Amino acid sequence: MNKNQEQITDALASALTAGTLTVDRLRQGFRDIVEESSGKCQDVLYLQCRGSTPASQVIGMMRIKDGQCTDAPIDPEEWPYQTVLEAVRDGWRIISFPNMALVAVPESQPVGLGFEFILERWS
Repeated sequence: MNKNQEQITDALASALTAGTLTVDRLRQGFRDIVEESSGKCQDVLYLQCRGSTPASQVIGMMRIKDGQCTDAPIDPEEWPYQTVLEAVRDGWRIISFPNMALVAVPESQPVGLGFEFILERWS
């Protein structure tokens, strides 16, 4: 919930407590909250890292923004994030951690680029 949605909710709760909340005001409050959310799009960020912790170095990335897949710049120095923690500090939320079952696979049978984190944010 964003700050404006919290303010709307707090105002509705105050009106309820004061006994002044009407059905029309409640409906308008819900409409305002829904309107506040509409038009937002989920962005997804895939980060492959050297290790399983969010502080591990990123070794590959791909992003979905506005429904379009975009690859990272070729030069890792130009990547927007060098660790998952940097992305989290920039407003991304981790929605999937690395699958640790893949760690038990012998090195002679690689199954991926590294430890994959999936993050999201709404824009």
